[in-house]
Amino acid sequence: MTLCSAGSSCVVPVEPVRGALVPPRVPGRSSLVGVAIHLFSGTRLGDRILPVPTAHFLEYSTSECHFFNGTERVRYLDRYFYNGKEYVRFDSDVGEYRALTELGRRSAEYWNGQQDILEQKRAKVDTYCRHNYAVSESFLVQRRVEPTVTVYPAKTQPRQHHNLLVCSVNGFYPGHIEVRWLRNGQEEEAGVISTGLIRNGDWTFQTLVMLETVPQSGEVYTCQVEHPSQTSPVTVEWSEQLSDPINSLPTKEGTFLIPECQGPRLSLRRARC
Repeated sequence: MTLCSAGSSCVVPVEPVRGALVPPRVPGRSSLVGVAIHLFSGTRLGDRILPVPTAHFLEYSTSECHFFNGTERVRYLDRYFYNGKEYVRFDSDVGEYRALTELGRRSAEYWNGQQDILEQKRAKVDTYCRHNYAVSESFLVQRRVEPTVTVYPAKTQPRQHHNLLVCSVNGFYPGHIEVRWLRNGQEEEAGVISTGLIRNGDWTFQTLVMLETVPQSGEVYTCQVEHPSQTSPVTVEWSEQLSDPINSLPTKEGTFLIPECQGPRLSLRRARC
């Protein structure tokens, strides 16, 4: 099969039958190709070349390892996609390739007829998945990065007006985290909005969990964060009297400095995590 760069024109040998047939491809290869395909008709290869407009097609594959309770149970998937739709896959739980669309039928039949390919794929559970798990466990599975927690109002409002309190949790790993809002020690569920998990692109995550409320004088709002990197929850407080929008600063001892009052002199107290 001839591959051409985007925007170019080339002749792609296909079988002299009507309709497009995708030949079985080699597992593990993927390509992003923009080609002008010339279809053939007639009794001989090359008769009556019919040009079609240039188009872009995306074909890619993924190799996935799914771990259940460490390496106690492992599932290996070799998946192939065309224009965003999966058309054939190898599943170690099944032990062979299965077509998910008509496009993948011939590929599945071809690969399932190659015993060397099937034996190689079946062995991937050990040679690929369990092997890589052992290599990367120390810096991936066991990796822990503590979050930085900051609480602030989205904007300053007069008293007894709706406000949006923001709990910013940033720079943590792994992604599993629980964030709660408390008012005077009681959990708040109504009016809670979350951005969900956001990837920072550096193997850490962040999330914003917001509480819509009408702050009252004397009320204390607490953002409580639980994460595998910590032995106990982190709690950061905010109250109506606090004027500094960034009202918590992490310290090396694992505590947070919380401004107690506003004015020329700002006193600080420690809130244990």
